[in-house]
Amino acid sequence: MRSGKLVTWLDRYIFRQLLLALVGVTGGLTALIWLTQSLRFVELVVNRGLSMSVFLRLTSLLIPSFVAVILPITTYVVVQFIYQRLNGDRELTVIRSAGVSPFGMARPALMLALIVTISGYALNLWVVPATLASFRQFQWDIRNRMAAFLLQEGVFTPISENLTVYVRSRDADGTLRGILVEDDRVANAHATILSESGRLIEGANGPRALLFNGSRQELDRQTGRLNMLTFDQNEIDLGERAAEAGVRPPDMSEVSTAELLDPRSAHDRDRGKWVAEGHKRLSGPLSTLSFALVALLSVLAGTFRRHGGFVRPVISVGVVVGLLALGLAINNLAARDNALVPLIWVQAILPGLVSFWMLVVPDWMAGRFRVPNLARVHP
Repeated sequence: MRSGKLVTWLDRYIFRQLLLALVGVTGGLTALIWLTQSLRFVELVVNRGLSMSVFLRLTSLLIPSFVAVILPITTYVVVQFIYQRLNGDRELTVIRSAGVSPFGMARPALMLALIVTISGYALNLWVVPATLASFRQFQWDIRNRMAAFLLQEGVFTPISENLTVYVRSRDADGTLRGILVEDDRVANAHATILSESGRLIEGANGPRALLFNGSRQELDRQTGRLNMLTFDQNEIDLGERAAEAGVRPPDMSEVSTAELLDPRSAHDRDRGKWVAEGHKRLSGPLSTLSFALVALLSVLAGTFRRHGGFVRPVISVGVVVGLLALGLAINNLAARDNALVPLIWVQAILPGLVSFWMLVVPDWMAGRFRVPNLARVHP
């Protein structure tokens, strides 16, 4: 077999193993994260009566964000595991004896890391913001338009964080009996509304409760004064106060990268966070290449050992864990002070550059892209 065909066959052989392992590990870990995170929304099905299709549609919108976060980690795990296994099975010994350089052995992993990096950019820049925007809009619609029509008899139903409704019973025609509303949406004015009966109606900005024969007790927290008002008929908006105009305030995770880097629509106190998040989106996928190179360095660099080793993989895992922790710390610091934003890029790129240099450049400089001296191979 000619050397060119041998290299092509080896690239395909290793790349196929890496790709299959990456799909399996990423899919399994994504399913596990989805399962744990979706438990937060089971209450919507159990207590609010939402259908399973609504539940699946809501939670499936979170999957792209899970994939974008774990792809660099799963890529590192797959590269470290596959190359460590090839080393333990002595396949790397044969490949190196055939004259393949460390860069040649690393090429399939680098190809995979490059594909994952491009996919990460597609997820971070387009797919994740779009799906998170749909998720938050859908969740907002459920809480502010649908949930109030699914009140359970004899249950205190939290419509939002500051609004709770209790209904003693419901007639066949939809009339509600024994209504209690705890409304804490207005600062310094906690209100308790009691009503003998009422109905739920759809308003322009969400559900409203039409109450009959009741009273409203309002406590002024500044003065401690209790005001009471009785009424024959009254309407209460059951939607969020912030949504009265029908507009949901955007979150930085769902806006475009251009808006993050030029945060004119953000509050003054959040602009630093938006800028840091924008640079995190742009630099994050590059960590895939860095993590893959750290894994390759631990297996391919240095004196080649037929049976592999234990120390270097452990050091590799420690380095990646340290980089992840350092990334979280730098992101928090950069959100407080945008002058530290360049550190986000340094943390994503520098480990990969250092690993690449240690793996490849010494062989280039020494002209050792040839069959290595097998005397260096330790049993």
